[in-house]
Amino acid sequence: MRRYDGRTVVDDVSLKVLPGQVTCLLGPSGCGKSTTLRMIAGVEMQDEGEIWVDGKLVCDTKFRVPPERRHIGLMFQDFALFPHLTVGANVAFGLTGDKPGIGRRVQELLDRVGLGSYLDKYPHELSGGEQQRVALARALAPRPSIMLMDEPFSGLDNRLRDGIRDETLDILREQDTAVLLVTHEPEEAMRMADEIALMRNGRIVQQGAPYNIYNAPVDRDAVAFFSDVNVIRGRVQGSLVQTAFGQFLAPGVHEGNEVDIVIRPQHIKIDFDRNGRGPDPTIENGTPARGVVERARFMGSESLVEFRMDHDGSVLKATVPNVFLPSPGKPLWLMIRRDRCFVFPVEGSQAA
Repeated sequence: MRRYDGRTVVDDVSLKVLPGQVTCLLGPSGCGKSTTLRMIAGVEMQDEGEIWVDGKLVCDTKFRVPPERRHIGLMFQDFALFPHLTVGANVAFGLTGDKPGIGRRVQELLDRVGLGSYLDKYPHELSGGEQQRVALARALAPRPSIMLMDEPFSGLDNRLRDGIRDETLDILREQDTAVLLVTHEPEEAMRMADEIALMRNGRIVQQGAPYNIYNAPVDRDAVAFFSDVNVIRGRVQGSLVQTAFGQFLAPGVHEGNEVDIVIRPQHIKIDFDRNGRGPDPTIENGTPARGVVERARFMGSESLVEFRMDHDGSVLKATVPNVFLPSPGKPLWLMIRRDRCFVFPVEGSQAA
């Protein structure tokens, strides 16, 4: 736990990071991700709780191992290379032992990151991607048990980011290093992490494999953090919620309370078979509902279409193949992938 001026910014966070595993702290800016990293690194002291590395206590509220003795590597988005030192000297900074041994370690790491011939260059002579790889080599040089990474790829050009990100993780896994990565980008977390810890307001609200976090979100905000969402609100009657798309089950919610039915745009489908003929109440996947195209935008690999729904005037978004770009004002029947819907009680409603 960590407090600033009486305000709790990290609250009851518990994490276990295993060797060779990438755990991602994911959440919006200001949710406590970087503060958590700084406490683990020893740059900041927690107000409550303990930090253990390799089975040894490194910090509680009374005892504290200095940052340089925790066997923890650090990588940040600004790389923090010393401009007056060569690439080799930057990687060697902080290493102890005989000069030949240090030299071999530096050369080994520079070779591994593809910069073996850059030993005598200076940081200003390198590209952003090359500086990032030097920072990685420097962080790995002391053979840390844990690597803490605070949005280290955010300063890179999009074209370079994916390749350098993958290369960095390959090296860290080869070294069997436990990695704790901070990011606010869901796509980056899904691409990199073996496990995601989703943070909000200083707490971890959900933790698990990327597949499970995405497909079994804990609440409406968790769904919305990973993608755009559509929300249909309804009231429970007889354990069911009646909507324009048919009835939905609302298990565990008291009679008369409201729920939000949350659907991602890619799971709303245009029912081309029904358009022009109206809904068929006997179909298995619920009832089609009619909407009128309000706007349609070409997004490259897909088109995003917004519909004004006939039944209540709400707006629903659907992503469709990019070859389909309907004109505003065109009425179309829509279907919902029921197996891809999430039903959550509205805040203040009572669960059964």
